[in-house]
Amino acid sequence: MEPDWIEHRRADDGEHVGWMKPIDDGFVAVDLLGRPRTDVVDWLSAEETLDELGLRYLADPHELRLDDGGWLRVRIAEVTPSVVRVKKEDWGDMTAPQIYFTVSLPVTENQLRPLTPSWKRCP
Repeated sequence: MEPDWIEHRRADDGEHVGWMKPIDDGFVAVDLLGRPRTDVVDWLSAEETLDELGLRYLADPHELRLDDGGWLRVRIAEVTPSVVRVKKEDWGDMTAPQIYFTVSLPVTENQLRPLTPSWKRCP
């Protein structure tokens, strides 16, 4: 998050869903992972984008790039204005070790990406 970004909260429940990044006479909608979700648009379009996006993408499975270059299936556990904490996927096994990783914002798709089923990755 940059100092000039404006926090955006949904009007209906006050939930923080992203930021509005001022650029020239417009704004870029930025999600909670620090990723731009629009080009430069007007205020209302940026708000509508963030409201529609909501938080659902945070509940989806993701893949984290490990130091060795491999990918690990994870779930997002916590998002703050400075870091994202992810947890190794354990499919709800209460006896599995809880393994967490921290990623600084903004999070790039090269660090953390939405999990795409392998059949969708085939050329």
